[in-house]
Order: sequence, then C-alpha cells, then structure tokens
Amino acid sequence: MKALYVEEHGGPEVLKLGERPLPEIRGDEVLVKVRAAGMNHLDVWVRRGVPGHAFPLPMVLGCDGAGEVTQVGDLVSGVSAGDRVAISPGFGPAGTEESLSGRHHLNHRYGIFGETRDGTCAEYVSVPAANLLPMPEGMTFEDAAAIPLAALTAHHMIAHRARVRPGMDVLVHAAGSGVSIYAIQCARLYGARVFATSSSDDKLERARALGAEVLINYEREDWVARVKEMTARRGVDVVIDHVGESTFSGSLRSLARGGSVVTCGATSGPKLEADLRLIFFKSLSILGSTMGGMGEMLQVWRLACRGQIRPVVDRVLPLSRAAEGHRVLEERAVFGKVILVPGE
Repeated sequence: MKALYVEEHGGPEVLKLGERPLPEIRGDEVLVKVRAAGMNHLDVWVRRGVPGHAFPLPMVLGCDGAGEVTQVGDLVSGVSAGDRVAISPGFGPAGTEESLSGRHHLNHRYGIFGETRDGTCAEYVSVPAANLLPMPEGMTFEDAAAIPLAALTAHHMIAHRARVRPGMDVLVHAAGSGVSIYAIQCARLYGARVFATSSSDDKLERARALGAEVLINYEREDWVARVKEMTARRGVDVVIDHVGESTFSGSLRSLARGGSVVTCGATSGPKLEADLRLIFFKSLSILGSTMGGMGEMLQVWRLACRGQIRPVVDRVLPLSRAAEGHRVLEERAVFGKVILVPGE
C-alpha cells in the first residue's frame, strides 16, 4: 500500500511517499481503508523529532482518519465490512486502573497513532475496534477526519482541566489552529465569553463566526492590556495556551485571581519565564493537558454529530502534497484543519 512515512527526522524533505506492508490485524482489530487523514501539529513534531524523546522509526504519520472498514478481526462484534468510521487517535491497555476509570490517556503505556504505531496517512490502517467512531449519514470523510484529536484535546482542556462554566471569561490563543477552533466552540458551549488572539484580522473574523466575542490582533495592540481593559482590570478566568514560550508570561499576567492557564503544547518553544510571586499572590494555576479518555472522545463525537461543535477544513490535499501541508502548518498559514487524501 502507499503510505506517508519518515525514516529520519528533519524538514519536510524527509517525508517519503512509498510502498509499505499492508497492516495485519489482531483478533480485536479491524482494517480501515483510509479515505481522509487529518493533519495535526503532532505530525510536525514526529517529523522534526523532539530532543530527549525517541520515536520508533520508520513511522507512518497521521493520528486522525476516516474511511471504510474492509476486514474485521475474529473477536470483534457489532462492526461490519463497509461501515463508515472515524478513528479515535489514542489507545492504551485494557483492564488498567486508568482505562477502567475512563482515563486511559493517563496510563504510561498510552499511545497515539502516528506517534507510537503506524498512523492514518496511508491507504489502509489497522485499528482496535474500540477506537471506531461511527459516522452519521451525511458527514463527509474530510469533516470526520478533522475532528478527533483536536476536538478531544480542546474539550478536555475546557471541560475537565479548566472546568469552564457560565459567566467565565476564556482567552484562546492562536485562533486559527486546530485546537483553538474547537476550544472557542467548547468554551461557548459551556457558557463562557471567549477572547481570541491572532496576528490576522481574517482569522479573527472567522473566530467570531465560531463564537469568539473579543478579538485581539496581537501585532497591533498589547493583548494583555486589552484583556485587562475588557474585564475592568480583573483579567480572564482561563487562558488556553498551546503556543508556549512567546505567550506564557503574558498568559499568566492576563489572569484574574484564582485563574488558570491550561497548556497542551509549546509550538513557539518549551522554555518559560514566570514571576513566582505573581502565581502565589494571585493563587494562579498552571494545568497541563494531553488528550482525554475514550469516554470523553465518545461525548465529543456526539457533540460533533449533533452539530454542537463543527469541524473547519482549511484545505484538502492529495497525500503526494503532504510536504505542503507540513509547511503551511509550520507557517501558521491555515485556519482549521489540513486534510490529506490517499489515492489521489
């Protein structure tokens, strides 16, 4: 089968599109013919490499995908060849304390497609049957592939880590990113007023259409000062920050007393400068967040199927143009998700 994979770390030039063995399935797995694969910044990190972290190479990239079941394992019930499904990106061992309590993403053996086992940027992928998300009639493969990882990540940050509730003010950085488009929608869904930052007026207007009320172009104004102005000097209750090094100090300064910064990434760099006095004087919290449990994934999927949150697809590219997808993600030249289509 044709697949997009890396054998070494580096720039987009290390991406390879070539033949890989057709995946074999275990008894509890199915084989999915991939019709669309959603890109995430995780694809960029796996391609680049992360200092101090070893990825198993070669690795087929891609953690989000949607397609049709073509083969079903002997131990699988309730799934048939031809079923249209999306793929939940995370997996872990069954029967553990974490999995039994719906927190399998906290198990030390938790993995993600395209990071710890071959992913979705291929013509076929083998998937545990427990990871299948049935697609409703009318949902396209491209939209389905744009949902799982980013929507789950955003929902977990908003609903479970920050515990956003009506009346709160929530600031979401990088309004056009995959996580942020869902964070804006989830924060609104849970009753918050949403502040959004971007360097692009066009992205901010599109963020308004998703539910953002206060729009801040950080290249034209001091975004911390604007937050204070719009909250009568109080600050916001929650900041969703996956940018990291370039924004984190300002994120802390923009918080109200008792507020929280929730972080799931560090696209601008991992090093932080923070005044500890600000943190303890104002009783601030810094909360890490990675993915979410399978039960929460099912909840997020229901929200998407009902139209309470909706995917935003920036562009659809053939798998052969994956390097272009990587470049536009790194250049922040997208609003929403980049989708790769095998076989085109």
